[in-house]
Amino acid sequence: MSYIFAVDIGGTFTDLVACDLDTGAVSYSKSPTTYGNFGDGIFDCIRKAAVEPRDALFVKHGTTLVINSLLQRAGAKTALATTRGFRDVLEIGRGNRTQPFNLRFRRDQALIPRERRFEVSERMAADGTVRTALSDEDLVLLAERLREEKIDALAISFLNAYANSEHEDKAAARMRQLLPGVFVSTGSSLSREWHEFERTATAAANAYVGPQTSEYIAEFDRHLRTTGFTGSLLMMGSHGGVLSTERVRREPIALVESGPVGGCIGAAAYADSLELGNVIAFDMGGTTAKCALVEDGRFAVESTYHVGGFDTGFPIRGNVIDIIEVGAGGGSIAWLDQQGRLQIGPRSAGSTPGPACYGRGGIEPAVTDANLVLGRLDPNHFLGGEMVLDPAKSVAAIRKNIAEPLGYSGDAGVIRAAQGILTIADLTMADAIKRISITRGRDPRDFTLFCYGGGGPLHGVQLARELHIPRVIVPPEPGNFSAVGMLLADARLDTARTYLANFDENSLSEALGRFAALEDESRASLEKEFGPRPVSFGRQVELRYKGQKHSLKVELPQIGDLAALHDVFNREYQRRYGHSNAKAKLEFVALHSTAMLEIRRPDLGQLTGKTKVSGTPVARNRPVYFADEGDRLMTSVYDRYALPVGFKATGPAVIEEYGSSTLVGPRDHFEIGKLGEIRIECGKY
Repeated sequence: MSYIFAVDIGGTFTDLVACDLDTGAVSYSKSPTTYGNFGDGIFDCIRKAAVEPRDALFVKHGTTLVINSLLQRAGAKTALATTRGFRDVLEIGRGNRTQPFNLRFRRDQALIPRERRFEVSERMAADGTVRTALSDEDLVLLAERLREEKIDALAISFLNAYANSEHEDKAAARMRQLLPGVFVSTGSSLSREWHEFERTATAAANAYVGPQTSEYIAEFDRHLRTTGFTGSLLMMGSHGGVLSTERVRREPIALVESGPVGGCIGAAAYADSLELGNVIAFDMGGTTAKCALVEDGRFAVESTYHVGGFDTGFPIRGNVIDIIEVGAGGGSIAWLDQQGRLQIGPRSAGSTPGPACYGRGGIEPAVTDANLVLGRLDPNHFLGGEMVLDPAKSVAAIRKNIAEPLGYSGDAGVIRAAQGILTIADLTMADAIKRISITRGRDPRDFTLFCYGGGGPLHGVQLARELHIPRVIVPPEPGNFSAVGMLLADARLDTARTYLANFDENSLSEALGRFAALEDESRASLEKEFGPRPVSFGRQVELRYKGQKHSLKVELPQIGDLAALHDVFNREYQRRYGHSNAKAKLEFVALHSTAMLEIRRPDLGQLTGKTKVSGTPVARNRPVYFADEGDRLMTSVYDRYALPVGFKATGPAVIEEYGSSTLVGPRDHFEIGKLGEIRIECGKY
């Protein structure tokens, strides 16, 4: 056994990459996502790749199952047990109004309705001492009520359990005894920080998705085993590392952004190997577009993630790669609002029926239809010819739904409407990149745009031009790149603890001791799950100016250097907010430890793809519409697999491959780099 499989289930397509670590052979495949049974799409990919699961050491799996269940409110029937007097924590939240001038503002409903939130007699003080003992009688009565209501999952979140989890642990054990078969989740097992609302919301979400996720993982694992697979199934965590299925069945909320993070890992690996410095990882798939920052080979990880957005959604407390996501993918539907304004997404055609050009019954135009009408896609080359697209259906959908209602007639009107669809989509995606960069205190002009996903390379140059980014990089096989990134992922375990203390030498010394204890705990957990392997650690601390409410997480510099830590905080504060106060007193808020355990993985050189021929590549030609030229231009069309390292050319050009196509503008120059990447230098218009 020498293969590693990586599987990424997206909103439109399921992707697979299989790499033989001994020979370097790599197989890529895509299949429409099968919503009735996700496993069907995965095994169709395995069949297309002509590989056998029994040859795999690992299967690394990323999925959107958790986030889709939360957004669609399609999880289990869940109840919440909490400290008496705190039944409405989920409803009250932070008590703030994120849109104070919106008179119609409404938050999303709490994940668990009030009638299924129950109080239990117990009380833990903030210092971890018991004020009121846990009432077993209350637990017995609660179990009877939940049994009557046929509850599938139970979240337990008690006040101050972050300081002492004794009551939550006892309650969970008792309820598992009284309610066998019910999924039970505790807040303190997911977060040991003092944020009561966030910790309760996280416990509720974990319980809500627990039964469905556990069942899916168990069923997929069973199916794999029937094919002769004897290796390890690993799940892609939202923090950028893989997790054991044992842990994920207890903590499925760790998969909340499981799908997109693989691309961030791959972008970081390429940025490091190619010495690109800072890059913006941009992924445009079939349903959404995502972007994240990679600085000095590392991606940013945030401690709080908001399901449904910050304004109206609810928080998950747990490390998630800092990703901005917008509903602008290849399958995003173009539509007119009540004022006749053109809009894109967030509704998507998905894999079924898909864009109109798929010929599966879709009648509404999508971004892919606009790209096809403008000549950017070859209808006979989609997915390497596995799918044949129908341009006539795209034209009909755009004409009926967009062009004619806006008063544009004839073929010219369809072209204008199609370009309008792409313009709105590009502006939406450019805004997402601004939010991940400018609002974080970064200038996008100082970054390289690293594009992947089925649609990313088609739109990358225009986005770069919109944001004045000088260079675009497209890796090999961008349509499967999130799965490629999963191949490179190590096992990772993040832990955090609230640590309120003055900013002085004594507190720093105590913090270092606590870090050492967390690292011992993490090493033991990882080695238990994955066996003895080298483990590396990272340390971050949350600090704030004394008297402030909000904190800032920064890297802990060399051990024992308080002055250096002070400087790091002030520099980051200055960059984030535009000012800092070097004379103000600081205080510790929390400690964050990251443990990484190495897993056997391929080198990037094994993933560069193979050239089919030697000699000078021969280009075909076809007309492609360019908005800046206001017309179609005869454009060179290259087979990417025929382009050797070092090949250079000038646009306009389209570079086609299995899962994607790259568009190069008329004044742009491109070259094939040492790892098979397309390096595009953007010209000015």
